[in-house]
Amino acid sequence: MLEEVDHQVDLSDGPSDNGASKDQRSDTVDLNGTDLRVDISDALSEKERVKFTVRTVTTLVPRFAQPEFSVVRTHEEFVWLADRLAENVDYAGIIIPPVPPTPDFSTSREKLARLGDGEGTMTREEYDKMKSELEAEYLATFKKTVAMHEVFLRRIAEHPKLREDEIFKVFLEYKEDLNVRGKNKKEKVQGFLKSGWKTVDDVILSAQKEKDEFFEGQKKFITSYYSHLKTTLADADRMNRFHKNTADAYIRVSSTVQDCSRMERDKCLADFLFHYGEFCEKYRKLEGRQASDSDLKLADTLHYYVSDCTSAKDLMYRRSRALADYETANKELEKARTKNKAVKKAEDDQEAAYARFTAISESGRAELTEFKKRWVAYFHRSLVEHTELQIKHAKNQAQLLRQSIEQLKRL
Repeated sequence: MLEEVDHQVDLSDGPSDNGASKDQRSDTVDLNGTDLRVDISDALSEKERVKFTVRTVTTLVPRFAQPEFSVVRTHEEFVWLADRLAENVDYAGIIIPPVPPTPDFSTSREKLARLGDGEGTMTREEYDKMKSELEAEYLATFKKTVAMHEVFLRRIAEHPKLREDEIFKVFLEYKEDLNVRGKNKKEKVQGFLKSGWKTVDDVILSAQKEKDEFFEGQKKFITSYYSHLKTTLADADRMNRFHKNTADAYIRVSSTVQDCSRMERDKCLADFLFHYGEFCEKYRKLEGRQASDSDLKLADTLHYYVSDCTSAKDLMYRRSRALADYETANKELEKARTKNKAVKKAEDDQEAAYARFTAISESGRAELTEFKKRWVAYFHRSLVEHTELQIKHAKNQAQLLRQSIEQLKRL
């Protein structure tokens, strides 16, 4: 059973059938600098959690104690880092990299459990093939989980402001456990209420008049972009499920046909069934690879940018909130001057609100411009690679069909 064993992966290996090589996993981030490089060198999946080995190589020795070091971190510690960055008011004008998804291997484990329950209803060959497919699926999910955690760290390491964060430095350098804990029930309820309040506040702020054409255009673009991303992601996930279901179906067809060939007394028909079973097995592998590559190059890209787009929406919300606070401060200043009471405090509050709004706007303009460049470049690269892989798979399938048809005709 998959859940009964630790699973360790050396991520320095070359490309696998699942396409999760180290080079491919780094595509989401364009690494321009070399003074601070962060990656996940390996990872260990235990029954309850995944441990990531985070390796750092840097020339910033005055800032860091050593030029190269590594620490072991859990997913909860990644979430802790993401929360600390998101809560820092100094980063209100920054698109905070989306928190990596929680490692979830329950689907693969449930499938394997169901497979074990149905072992008596299938041949040993069919059972072994199904088990091999599920283990490959588990490994692919594991490597994608590692990839998202690495991308999160690299985005921070390459950001000119976030990379200077002291908590990020502690995350990279502190050798001991950070002893972070998950949120308790009270904190979860508070987070839910805060999220609900933010949603209501966002609806109220949506009617806000935007005088800056750049941010008005960005608001419309991000809203439309997010909607299209969600729709396309649902279609991509559904397509991949169909590919995987088709591959699973070919396992049963292949095993059944080959069983029939062994029982068939007519040699000509037995040979026909045997070779047809071989064709089904080969086609199953091609269909499985196509599903894995599509999942990696298309669905994963969409999943990531749905999260990244949400972070961009959060930036727009924080700016709108700052603008609303500035407008409120202006009104309070007018009231104070009219009544000639607490004018100095109202002026200070107005200046602070204006400074905050201006800082978020200036930083947000640069962040949103870079966001657009990033997703255009990455989508272009991912779609080109996805298309090339689909063409490759289509050619392999067509070649297999031609060869198999000719072989069956000769029989």
